Amino acid sequence: MSTRLHKGKMWPTLFLTALSLLGWSGKTFSQTTQNTTAIQGTSAENLAAETPTLDNATLDNVIQYALKHQPLIQQSVIDQRVVENTIKSKLADWYPQINFNYNLQHNFIVQTNIIGGNPVKLGVDNTSAAQFSLTQSIFNRDLLLANRSQNDVRQQASQSVTNNKITVAANVAKAFYAVLSTKQQISVAEGDIIRLKKSLKDAKSNYDAGTADKIDYKRVTITLNNTMATKASNEELLKARLQALKSLMGYPVDKPLEIAYEPTQMENEIALDTAQKVEVQNRIEYQQLQTLKRLREADLNYSKWAYLPSVSLNGAYNLNFLNNNLGDLYNRNYPNSFANLTLALPIFQGGKRKINTNTAEWQIKRLNLDIVNLKNTVNNEYQQALATYKSNLGVFLSQKENMELAKEVYDLVQMQYRSGIKTYLEVITAETDLRSARINYYNTLYLVLSSKIDVQKALGQLNY
Repeated sequence: MSTRLHKGKMWPTLFLTALSLLGWSGKTFSQTTQNTTAIQGTSAENLAAETPTLDNATLDNVIQYALKHQPLIQQSVIDQRVVENTIKSKLADWYPQINFNYNLQHNFIVQTNIIGGNPVKLGVDNTSAAQFSLTQSIFNRDLLLANRSQNDVRQQASQSVTNNKITVAANVAKAFYAVLSTKQQISVAEGDIIRLKKSLKDAKSNYDAGTADKIDYKRVTITLNNTMATKASNEELLKARLQALKSLMGYPVDKPLEIAYEPTQMENEIALDTAQKVEVQNRIEYQQLQTLKRLREADLNYSKWAYLPSVSLNGAYNLNFLNNNLGDLYNRNYPNSFANLTLALPIFQGGKRKINTNTAEWQIKRLNLDIVNLKNTVNNEYQQALATYKSNLGVFLSQKENMELAKEVYDLVQMQYRSGIKTYLEVITAETDLRSARINYYNTLYLVLSSKIDVQKALGQLNY
């Protein structure tokens, strides 16, 4: 409702009255400013900056790089900033809304009316008006909802960022281990190729000297060719897995990425307490549902508040210029001003309040079932992840022992072959067993580490 205030003297009174009715102390604005500065993430300038590269691509460095440069994380940070600005926009409605309007009008035919039986012109040829208006919301349920739910809305945006970080970190770690597994297979093949080339040279010399037939020579050649083919295949697989890791990291696809790792240290990291119990409260998904539930409850209260009145304070000061001569229009002003307090009270809304309240209650009940379902899902997820981890750990320990035994057998057979006790076929068999044991050892090592990540994720222990 438009109102007008007397020129000059009543403006301070109007502002002080509005602020006192609101109980305004600047707290909301100060808190909003502090929360804005606390938002996680990089600035717009950093997001637009050139993506750097990694010199020491350890697992921790790779994960931290992904948390800064992965597009999904950057989008989450941007969404969080948008939410913060939306909150500020909603809370800005608590501030006085000041506006200015200007109008200039020329009447080609001035309106005429009959007064006392005589025609009388109502107005002049030229009019102009300028209006300064102020509207101050004192109370309404929209502003009440925005003020009470702002912290939960912020937390919801923050939890979304955290959830995406956990997902990205887990995926990056698994991709990292997949790259290591392939690199280790290539490394094993390279060692085998060196030994096989030496054996091939020895077999060729023995064949040329007539001390051995060509079967040994050809067997070595076949084994060497197979090993080189396996190595070439793994090198192509490594390229694909490196690109997959770069994609998950948000790393430049045309830049090199040298993985740094220490197998001994990784073997020391496979240990995990398997007696831990699931605490669903630690899961970010549960925390998100709890935040969403509080927001649903705020919506329920909002629907119940439909009977509450809206109170606002309005005021305006108008400058009115009237003259038949356009050149003299602004020579004289006929101002007016006034103010009013408006109270709007809903009396009957066709049952809308009851319907909306009922809908909000059903939404909360449905959300409670989502929480129950999450608890069941988390427990099942943990049991499966734990079973996979224990299975992989058992296989790893067996493969570690097999690798040590295969190395002993190979060294013994190699020595006996050179002494003429064993045939070269037995050497090839021992070498094949050793190569398989080494590959299985490293494969199961990375499988154990990957399944450990799944267990930690199920327990809610991945925090970023």
